[in-house]
This record gives sequence, structure tokens and C-alpha cells, in this order.
Amino acid sequence: MTELINWFKNLLNGGFSDIQIKILLTLIILIAQWVVKRLLLRSVSKIQSSQTARYNWRKTISYGTNALAIICIAFLWSNQFGSFATFLGLLSAGLAFAFKDPIANMAGWYYIVFRKPFKAGDRIEVDKHIGDVVDISLYEFRLIEMGNWVNGDQSTGRILHIPNMRVFASVIANYNSLVGYIWDETEVIITFESDWRKAKELLQDILMKHAPQVYKNAEEEFQELSGEFFIHNTRLTPTVYTTVMEYGITLSLRYLCKPNRRRVAKEEIWEAVLDCFMLHDDIQFAIPTHRIVTDAPNVNRPLNRGSKENTPFASGD
Repeated sequence: MTELINWFKNLLNGGFSDIQIKILLTLIILIAQWVVKRLLLRSVSKIQSSQTARYNWRKTISYGTNALAIICIAFLWSNQFGSFATFLGLLSAGLAFAFKDPIANMAGWYYIVFRKPFKAGDRIEVDKHIGDVVDISLYEFRLIEMGNWVNGDQSTGRILHIPNMRVFASVIANYNSLVGYIWDETEVIITFESDWRKAKELLQDILMKHAPQVYKNAEEEFQELSGEFFIHNTRLTPTVYTTVMEYGITLSLRYLCKPNRRRVAKEEIWEAVLDCFMLHDDIQFAIPTHRIVTDAPNVNRPLNRGSKENTPFASGD
């Protein structure tokens, strides 16, 4: 760096001090970093057709050029503090004191990038907020919000900005980290008078026809992960379970589906159930009911109209 500074001094006929030359070189480094970054990003946009690949390359180029610029500037100014190690020590102490939260966010970014609790495109839940990850930056990650006032895990249209430090203090649920599928259930409740065995057989047939046919792929993925995680799941095929409620028999349709296809899968299954049950008079849907039991003798007891006790406005004389 000293030779570069002396070269600039000679180029500018010695009319600038060392500090002024370093400021000029700092500006040149930042401009060069911006130009190189733009050129690389433009090249990636032309070469890569995949949106995921373009996003990953844009992030890699951004982080790489920024880090290279910071290192060059640090070496440029290091001799102002006696040595590069002293410069880094003073810089670290000052940043740690003044920028506690930004540093925690950068540490969270490091954790996200290298430990990969989630990545762009995953559906996650953080602090009861559910959404699809659309961007991961140095200080925050962004989600397209799902659910909230919208049913069926559909998008609300809002973007959630969550600081990276939350990965250290919150439980993060990733819908896509293990395999690309989640379990979903649809409950069908029928009356006690219905032929529940027949209904269960019909629902099983509906599941095999209309539930997402992903269990074979899921079995292969679970087998591949069995060496890395202790996973015990003996049955991945769609199935129907029977339970009893206060006002009817619940038949729970359990099946695998992709996180972003949950509502579509439920709609197809329900439409098939409605069409099927309309053809069978011995199967009826149950609704919550209440039964009122009264004292029969008191109800049937004849009213003694001659009694003052049963006369609302009887006089006392």
C-alpha cells in the first residue's frame, strides 16, 4: 500500500497529503467495487435461467465484493494506527460498543448462511409468524406472510422484516428442511346412526385417488436421511383414523402434501367427499347438538288453577 500511495503522490505531483490520497483511494475502491459488482450481476442474469440460481449468485457476488472492498480499505488505512492488528482491535472494540444489535444481526446472518436452519424459498415459522423466505441479507431476512387473517396458508400480501438475531432467541419451524412434504389432516364427522365402516372405506378410496401422490417420493427421501437423523415413521401412505366425539364419529384423513399445496389438496378432497356422501343415504354429516332433559312428571302435571301458588297476580286477600 505504501508503494501505491507514493505512486499516486508522484502522479499528482505531490500536491496532496497521505490522508487525502487515502481518501481518494478509498473512493476509487468503492467505485471499483460497485462497477465490478454490477458487471458480474448483469452477467449472471444473462447466463442463469433459474430464479433460485440467480438469487444465490447475486448474494454470493454481493457478499464477496463487499468483503474484498472492506479488506482493501482496511489495509489502506492500517498504518495510521501503527499496525493492522491494532487497527482491527480498535475497530472491533468501537463497533462492539456502538453497534451491539447490528453485530448480533451479522452473527445471525453467519449462522443462517453456514448452519442453514432455512434458505430462500423455505416456508418457516418464527415467533408465530409464518411465511416463505424471499430474501436473506446481512441484517435481516424477509418473509411473505402466510395465514394470519387469511385461511388455508395463503399469502396476505405483506412482507415481514425479521432481524437475523432472532435465530438465537426464537424457535424456528422449517416446513421444508427435512423433506419437501408435511402431514395434513382433514376431519369428516358423521352421525352415530351412519354406517361408519362404509364411510371409512369410501374415504380411504377418496384419499388414494385425490390426495397428493407423494408418499413414494417421501419414502425414498426418508430412507436417504435415515443415516443422518433418527427418523422413525412406519407409514407414509394416506390413511383414515377413527375417533369418537360428543356428537358424532370423527374420521380423520391423514396424508402428505407439499407445504404450498395444502389448501389445494384439502379442497380437492372435500369436494370428492361431498360428491360421494350425496349418493349414500346411510351416511350423514354430524353437527354439534345439545340435548335438554327435563323432569317428565313436572311437565305433565296438570295445572291447578285454583291455587294461588300458580297464579302470577293472585291477591293476598
